[in-house]
Amino acid sequence: MTETSSALYLKDLPDQLRKLKALADRAVAQVRDEDLFVVLDPESNSLAFLLQHMGGNLRSRFTDFLTSDGEKPDRDRDSEFETKETTRAGLLAVWEEGFRHLFAALDSLTEDDLTKTVAIRAEPHTVVRALDRALTHTAYHVGQIVFLAKHLAAERWQTLSVPRGGTRAFNERMFGR
Repeated sequence: MTETSSALYLKDLPDQLRKLKALADRAVAQVRDEDLFVVLDPESNSLAFLLQHMGGNLRSRFTDFLTSDGEKPDRDRDSEFETKETTRAGLLAVWEEGFRHLFAALDSLTEDDLTKTVAIRAEPHTVVRALDRALTHTAYHVGQIVFLAKHLAAERWQTLSVPRGGTRAFNERMFGR
């Protein structure tokens, strides 16, 4: 029996989000503790802010995902862009908590849930739209995390993907040539 597109989506989405999380985790692991708090300019976010924001966002959106508005009354989004956590451990705890809520919600979803409606800041979304919104939001901020971590790690940076100048060798390995 062939899997439905809904079943495939429910399998693929968590995989893609786990890949994004792993990319950010590997990037953040390469910076010094003090670099977590560096802000490049007044309009930029530090890694600390990005970790706090993503943790807070995911916790809020995916706690009671199908039954309550995704913007929880106890969330203070603005404070996510201020130094609250002052240690790597504290920042990573907030980050991990958000992803725990996300993956627990995803694990509980059924194909029938995909057509249900949920609210985010009182705006109705199909579950698929809310999930896609979370995926794009996560990808957006993971890109920022990787960029900033690469900048801050400088010469210590270890590439997270195919290194420059390494595409041919990589493709030869992948295609078995």
